[in-house]
Amino acid sequence: MRAFADLLDRLIYTRSRNAKLRLIGDYLRTTPDPDRGWAIAALTGDLDLPAVKPAIIRQMIEARVDPVLFGMSRDFVGDTAETVALLWPEPPAGSPAAREAEPLSLAQVVDTLAALSRSDAPAVLAAMLDQLDSDERFALLKLATGGLRAGVSARLAKTALAQAFGLDVEAVEEVWHGLVPPYAPLFAWAEGQAPQPDSANLPVFRPFMLAHPLEDGRVDLAEYAAEWKWDGIRVQLVHAGGETRLYSRAGDDITASFPEVAAAYASPGVLDGELLVKGEAQGHALGEAEGAASFNALQQRLGRKTVSKRMLVDYPAFVRLYDILFDGSRDLRALPWSERRAALEQFAKGLDPERFDVSRLIEAPDFSALEAIREGARDAAIEGVMLKRRDSPYVAGRRVGLWYKWKRDPLTADCVMMYAQRGNGKRSSFYSDYTFGCWTGDPAEGGELLPVGKAYSGFTDEELKWLDRFVRTNTVQRFGPVREVEKTLVLEVAFDSIHASRRHKSGLAMRFPRIARIRRDKPAAEADRIETLLGMAT
Repeated sequence: MRAFADLLDRLIYTRSRNAKLRLIGDYLRTTPDPDRGWAIAALTGDLDLPAVKPAIIRQMIEARVDPVLFGMSRDFVGDTAETVALLWPEPPAGSPAAREAEPLSLAQVVDTLAALSRSDAPAVLAAMLDQLDSDERFALLKLATGGLRAGVSARLAKTALAQAFGLDVEAVEEVWHGLVPPYAPLFAWAEGQAPQPDSANLPVFRPFMLAHPLEDGRVDLAEYAAEWKWDGIRVQLVHAGGETRLYSRAGDDITASFPEVAAAYASPGVLDGELLVKGEAQGHALGEAEGAASFNALQQRLGRKTVSKRMLVDYPAFVRLYDILFDGSRDLRALPWSERRAALEQFAKGLDPERFDVSRLIEAPDFSALEAIREGARDAAIEGVMLKRRDSPYVAGRRVGLWYKWKRDPLTADCVMMYAQRGNGKRSSFYSDYTFGCWTGDPAEGGELLPVGKAYSGFTDEELKWLDRFVRTNTVQRFGPVREVEKTLVLEVAFDSIHASRRHKSGLAMRFPRIARIRRDKPAAEADRIETLLGMAT
């Protein structure tokens, strides 16, 4: 447990990607099985320990220290696990925990937590916390609740493993989903003790091909094909060995959230497409065979482990297909895009048209004409345009010059900061998460501010320090870790789109909001109105 705690501590305070790769790689090379397997599972989000919930941890610490002290400390520190790790009392001298000489291994911790019932969790977890020092307690609590927040994506962890043992990261990702933690066959292959795990006839994930942003450039449409960039989520459909799986761009298995799509796909192969919900907002205006609703409709389905019959009727899902990676067992990724496109169109003829269609190509004689067509993207609630080199193979990751994404320009609104909350990890000492609102009418005539979104990105480190000082010096009320501030600061907020929402008091929900500018020059009374944002909603 000591080595994992040290790794987690260093990752949290390391910003450099290359430094993170080295830290993880060194840990994996020097740590024995199965500890290293459980560590990589925790870092990639593949470890599920359901018995321990944050509420249990709060009850445990409040039974041991003054609840007021805990609340004040939690507000200052900004993280429950760190606060509990620091406040947890040392066991009395002579107690069983104090006499414990054998250090806990990561595998022991995982095995114990995995076998726990919720009723047994408090006592068992407390006994382990008594055996550990503060850094180890922090690592244990983060592990138990699944909230590592170490600035490590699943892709980065897999890259670190590949680099540590001289493997190809794409090969690692292709076998990953056919294995389960603690990945003994993976490490045996990595160390040359066993052959590469066989992923044949398994519905495993393959890394997506990604696009670079088109930055003030132009491409020759004789060399590049254009198609719409739809506002859903990118998915991979895999059918192999009689099983179907849907994977998100991050490689997460989302099959259970979209059972009707999985049930409709039974043709051996691997497809790449955009998961959408049927509706009238998108598509028909641009000649697509099937209209698609806004992202807000799709969001009603995301993250659900079970889907009700009513949800299936109200938000029916389908996939707009972009590419084909495998036709049966035949790997098509090395073929040029133009040949894969022809193969995709042929393959799609055998699919249920209620659940699948092929994304239409945009016909334009030249780039100037394409620019004019793209101007209509926002009216049809589409994210923008994709440009794909006609001779490009399907390769994992972003390769310069092959695919470009040409997203529509963001929308902006001037909003007033209303609330602020501490961040996590390296931002736990700063108020870095901001809730902002717009006016229901003229504030001089009784108009009030209603929250329209929350953002925690878009600003520089220097701007973060300034915003943190503003929050601290302009607080009017505190609600646990949240501070309400004087309604005087205007933030220019950029966002990709905005949708009607019954879950929010303002009736609106922003997609990908971020702080574009701090408007210290603008009076709060001149910020935008709710009616202005409603006019932008799709």
